[in-house]
Amino acid sequence: MTSTSNLELFRSAFRGTLIEPSDDGYDQARSAWNGDIDHRPVLIAQVSSPPDVAAALALAAGEGLEVSVRGGAHSYRGTAIADGGLVIDLSALKSVVVDPQAKRARVGGGVTLAELDAATQPHGLAMPAGVISDTGVAGLTLGGGIGWLTRLGGLSVDNLVGAEVVLANGDVVQASADSHPDLFWALRGGGGNFGVVTEFDFRLQTVGPLINFGMFFWGLDHGIEALQFIRDFIPTVGERAGALVAVGLTAPPAPFVPEHVQGQKGYAMIVAGYTTPEDHADLVAPVLGQSPLFSFITPMPFVDLQKMFDEDLTWGMYAYEKSLDVDELTDEIIAALAANADGARSTESFVGIFCLGGAFSQVSEDDTSFGGSRSPHYAVNVDCASIDRADFEHDREWVRTMWAALQPYASNAGGYVNFLNDADEARVRASYGPAKYDRLAAIKATYDPDNVFHLNANIKPALGG
Repeated sequence: MTSTSNLELFRSAFRGTLIEPSDDGYDQARSAWNGDIDHRPVLIAQVSSPPDVAAALALAAGEGLEVSVRGGAHSYRGTAIADGGLVIDLSALKSVVVDPQAKRARVGGGVTLAELDAATQPHGLAMPAGVISDTGVAGLTLGGGIGWLTRLGGLSVDNLVGAEVVLANGDVVQASADSHPDLFWALRGGGGNFGVVTEFDFRLQTVGPLINFGMFFWGLDHGIEALQFIRDFIPTVGERAGALVAVGLTAPPAPFVPEHVQGQKGYAMIVAGYTTPEDHADLVAPVLGQSPLFSFITPMPFVDLQKMFDEDLTWGMYAYEKSLDVDELTDEIIAALAANADGARSTESFVGIFCLGGAFSQVSEDDTSFGGSRSPHYAVNVDCASIDRADFEHDREWVRTMWAALQPYASNAGGYVNFLNDADEARVRASYGPAKYDRLAAIKATYDPDNVFHLNANIKPALGG
């Protein structure tokens, strides 16, 4: 801090918790999910209310400090933790208020997916979200929100009906279709560029508490045939199921995996069904005819589906990712995936292919600011993670090699904005496309003309805005 008097004045008005480098708990408060991030902010402001956020923004402006916003800190890039700056930490904003009759939930900006599910699932309700339960609702939602329920209910932003936002100048506004509609549009996919969202109002979907789970695994030597089958199978899935394809996945040492298959790399497809067990059995019957090395079909609590990757992708692992979109799993793309499927060392590194369609494609391209096409397509995320530094550095190069092999076939080389590990301006522009990026830049110029919120997949304010 350059001004002790400013800090003391701030302390007198602040109702949350302030953490400085000399304080106990500083290292835990500055930690991020990605262990490759080692940022040291000068101050962490764990806020308790929108006025706390406004006060922290004023202090940062007065002291010339960069500002970051921490929801779940699950970002691969570590942008939630401002190195040498001020962190506005939302982790104390944990309120979740569910109205089961209206199928709505008001959700604090520091809530994780696990906490949201814990509040909604007793009512047989869920908000379409991600696939790792300690992910923060805020960051996931603002970038779009892809997950298990995307085919059933669309993206997280498609279920957002309102938001409480603290703007860069400290004003607190309610954004919705009827109030600040330009800001509301920008929040639904434009990332953390426009303000600090302290509360979300979501529409909920009827899901759970039990769903139907199916996992199917093929060895590396049958990858091309498996992916060709999957290409034909995915359009049959419909809206009442979600599908995820994994390339280069290591078969886990789980009881449902035959011992001789455990530890093998291969290809997997997971199909989560939200209707009856009988409907799910009919849906996946053709998959069993493709002779997977193993299959596992069972009823499962929805909350367990949401936590399925948690144990492998634990807090503090070294991690890196690159993504792109493809319209179809063409023979050329399948060949590129197969040629590089066995290149990673870590058992936690693999290519995740999200199968987007159903309700996702029933939303108009221009209804939200989400980057990328709304037509049925695949979001391909090449991901590496390891607790071992040497394995991580090897697999990071594997990610780049795999991505480069797929890039010539991409329909959106920028990929999903929440997967932008290398979020330079060119990739951010590519992710949104020229027209949507320019519209976002104009809105940015209205609500954050000084680009206070730039530690993100940044959209610069339009000149003259």
